[in-house]
Amino acid sequence: MNLYKSTTLKTPPPAGAHAARARTWIAENLTDRLRTDRAHDTPATLDELIAFERALHAAGFAGITWPREYEGHGLGPREHLEINREIGRAPMPNAVNSIGKELAGPIILAVGTEAQKAELLPAILTMQHIWCQGFSEPGAGSDLVALRTRAERVADGWRLNGQKIWTSGASKSQRCLLLARTGRAEDRHRGLVLFAVPMDAPGVDVREIRSIDGQWSFCEVFFNDVIVQDSHMLGAPDEGWNAAARVLSIERATNRMYRSWRFQSELEHLVAACRSDRRALGVLRPYMRQLAQIRVEIEMLKGLVETLVERLMTGSEIGPNGSFPKLYWSEAHQRFARIACEIVAQFPAVTEGPLADVRARMQDIYLASRAETIYAGTTEIQLDIIAKRILNLKRAA
Repeated sequence: MNLYKSTTLKTPPPAGAHAARARTWIAENLTDRLRTDRAHDTPATLDELIAFERALHAAGFAGITWPREYEGHGLGPREHLEINREIGRAPMPNAVNSIGKELAGPIILAVGTEAQKAELLPAILTMQHIWCQGFSEPGAGSDLVALRTRAERVADGWRLNGQKIWTSGASKSQRCLLLARTGRAEDRHRGLVLFAVPMDAPGVDVREIRSIDGQWSFCEVFFNDVIVQDSHMLGAPDEGWNAAARVLSIERATNRMYRSWRFQSELEHLVAACRSDRRALGVLRPYMRQLAQIRVEIEMLKGLVETLVERLMTGSEIGPNGSFPKLYWSEAHQRFARIACEIVAQFPAVTEGPLADVRARMQDIYLASRAETIYAGTTEIQLDIIAKRILNLKRAA
């Protein structure tokens, strides 16, 4: 039995219809086991999450702006935002293949060969290839250009040696978007190259790391004399930094456009659950001023996202402006998570119903939020980019 109903997009519907289609499809296909606003004794399995994500693409709601020849849907940024609003409003699980769809895919579209596009892009959307991102290293996190993973020319391609850390999802991935160095570490931005590394290549060693929420989503990955072909190189050997910078601007700005609306749905879930119980409502009341400020911040964040979409529609580059929504979202969402966790910690002891559901969700959000001001560039890095590249401030003497 097919759990997911087929509503594959064949011709673009009229403006405004995308949201309605997405809302209807999500309502019909988001099962209780997949909903993040339910407390689960047994969470959805990886296979269930992959099946849902594959169905999301088949229905027209992933690969929205990718060309049709690579299994995309050929729509524009405005339609992408319209659909992502609905994705955000629903209590949907985060994508298993977010690195593939939101980072690797745009880079392959920008610098990949036709052969690479034809091979790699459809496999991302159909979930044949899940991707991870091999950027950060033990000595090169926020200072990415300090990375030391080496790529050396050999007769049969390239030999890779080095270590990556905090590589989300590496243990379930088939490809790694790897940034390596062909020159000396002192060369900084020069001599960097990007690869699409098969994770089953001999010499790739993945070790899982348990995070604060009890999950095993982080990994460290060792590359020990891993041989890859020229066909695995994305762009030219000395263009890795420019491609990486483009990845980071995409990651910080337009990826997961749904975050603002997901943020709003989390706040609304908390307030609605409190209103369902007299004692919980009493807990909520002292926090109403703080939550009202959070609600204002959500609207401001939506404005930042929509402004960037308008820039994309006029053909403008995002560049350093991507630091604004990343900085603002991570800081505001972290504040909300702290307040929400304080509130649900004071709830009466219940094991089921609205209060149990919202307590589980807010506790999960709090634990996950601790990393939000670190990944995709720390708060300090974002402030530095804004100061130097947008405000043109000079370094203090």
